[in-house]
Amino acid sequence: MLATSSSGNCTFVGTSHTRILIDAGLSRTDTFARLAAIGEAPEALDAIFITHEHSDHVAGLGVLVRTFQKKFKRDIPIYLTHLTAPAIDWAGTMPKLETFQAGLRIRVGDLDVASFTIPHDAIDPVGYTVEAEGVKMGLAMDLGYMPESVKYHLRGSQLVVLESNHDVEMLKVGPYPWSVKQRVMGRRGHLSNDVVSEFILEGLDGSVRTLLLGHLSEHNNHPGIVRLVAEQALQRRGEPAQLVVAEPKVRSEVFEY
Repeated sequence: MLATSSSGNCTFVGTSHTRILIDAGLSRTDTFARLAAIGEAPEALDAIFITHEHSDHVAGLGVLVRTFQKKFKRDIPIYLTHLTAPAIDWAGTMPKLETFQAGLRIRVGDLDVASFTIPHDAIDPVGYTVEAEGVKMGLAMDLGYMPESVKYHLRGSQLVVLESNHDVEMLKVGPYPWSVKQRVMGRRGHLSNDVVSEFILEGLDGSVRTLLLGHLSEHNNHPGIVRLVAEQALQRRGEPAQLVVAEPKVRSEVFEY
């Protein structure tokens, strides 16, 4: 995770042959610097996958496209749904768009990327699973609840990346207007720590080796609370999975399988 918060989201996934980003919510400078910090060259990226059009997921996308066109002399393909593409301000660029219907599986190099619909207040939001060399990663960020379909797609993942956005009590007494609080708590908003705990107890399968929780609200959550609630659920379930809480605006460690 190069970053995960309401200020910007960007995930790097790579094998020895193929490298992609999921979302591009950071500035070009931050994206390139964080790639360099893990030993990755931005010009080696093969594609960018977008989950939805909200600015914390696409704010840096237009500049990245222009950089690839002008500096690296190539078009990097941008994968996103048919409905999401026209909702993004491309700022005059002509990106190489690879649009798809949610639910499609896409092959990029040796990565098998599957998309699935998630419940969020965007036009056509999706999560992704990525498989290569017998390893599967599942990513579901920005969703108001955990439908059975999302649980199904995450099954069999060695690495699960999931949001744990807010503590309900902190949100209720926090600084947001009531209308925003209702949106966040709604079925097309964001996952609370308690809902994530329920998923760990009822929906997390034995394949998971690492559970990474991100997209923490900087006003309505705290990494310590997220860790405590999730650890208690993991202990009750008896899962030996490694728990990682990604702090806002901080790059995570590298996970290798």
